[in-house]
Amino acid sequence: MSRFFLKKQNILTNYQHLISSNNPIYNPNNYHNNHLIFNQITKIGHKHQQYAKYYSRFSNFIRKSGKDVNTPETIVYSSTVSGFSSSSTLNYVSRAFSRLGFVGWYLGMINSHPVVTKSLTCSLIYVAADLTSQTIALPSSEPYDYIRTSRMAGYGLTILGPTLHYWFNFMSKILPGRDLLTTVKKMALGQSVYGPIMTVIFFSLNAALQGEHANEIVARLKRDLFPTMLNGVMYWPLCDFITFRFAPVHLQPLVSNGFSYIWTVYMTYMASLEKASE
Repeated sequence: MSRFFLKKQNILTNYQHLISSNNPIYNPNNYHNNHLIFNQITKIGHKHQQYAKYYSRFSNFIRKSGKDVNTPETIVYSSTVSGFSSSSTLNYVSRAFSRLGFVGWYLGMINSHPVVTKSLTCSLIYVAADLTSQTIALPSSEPYDYIRTSRMAGYGLTILGPTLHYWFNFMSKILPGRDLLTTVKKMALGQSVYGPIMTVIFFSLNAALQGEHANEIVARLKRDLFPTMLNGVMYWPLCDFITFRFAPVHLQPLVSNGFSYIWTVYMTYMASLEKASE
């Protein structure tokens, strides 16, 4: 690669020399000499296109591999071609985010501590959703059940938040594209695999923490699982489509948690129902 950029630099230097007033053969009134210069410039142009093609392939390779190459050669060449380098662009984006206050801090935390940040976010959303659910369902005279809220916070922090992180990363590896067909496949896997598993865990764990034994948990699942899954099929496909199609992988859990606020209001209500008859 170093040889390539040295050649590129030589081409630009030769071009600048040909069109400069210091060129001894340059004479604006001499057609023959100017024609020779034009031919040389044309050859330089062909070489420029050739090396630009090679650089384009190299850039595409780096982009696909997900690596940022900050070698001096790439910075010099990128600056020459486009006026700014990928490194300077990343610095500009970083500075822009740093001016956003909380948003910039949060995005930085997602990059540096992804699992912890997403888990805490999920826990806070579950707390807000459960308090909203209690506000809607409970009479104004009854106090909030903070033990119930703590169960929801613990579930979001220790189970749903981490699994969402690894699930979306797993989806991006086995189905890396964002085209329509790939997005539909991700949605189908979410509805048929991840969704049912997490719903069973949510109902079972919440019931167990309330002291229900195995037979009662099974009875609750028989009563509540199918209606919950049916409502999920009506709610989640559009949310999953937006998440998988438009959100970057590292922000997909956050987008999904945003959609899950309304869903969690419903889920916490279902989890708070009385024991099912065996």
